[in-house]
Amino acid sequence: MTRKFLVVYAKSPGSNFAGQAPDVPGCVSAGDTLDEMRAMMREGLESHFEVMIEHGETIPEPAATGVEFKDEDFDDVEYFVVEHLEVRVPAEKPRRAAISV
Repeated sequence: MTRKFLVVYAKSPGSNFAGQAPDVPGCVSAGDTLDEMRAMMREGLESHFEVMIEHGETIPEPAATGVEFKDEDFDDVEYFVVEHLEVRVPAEKPRRAAISV
């Protein structure tokens, strides 16, 4: 199954892109070009979801529909790219029922 998550890419002056998904805290990536950034972010999200499943965590539902920027967000950023990125989401493992003895 696939889902579309909002992602935000920030282009730093004289440097690369950094990316993050507001609905998936802690999952960040970087890339030299915007195309590479998209690929790295997709790979990062998919890997992050696989680890979440292994640890019995629930994959977050995509909920963010936009981003509000403040003036200070642009201090070390040339520009931002905001888009929805379609990523593969693994099926969650069924939870085992607790057994009381």
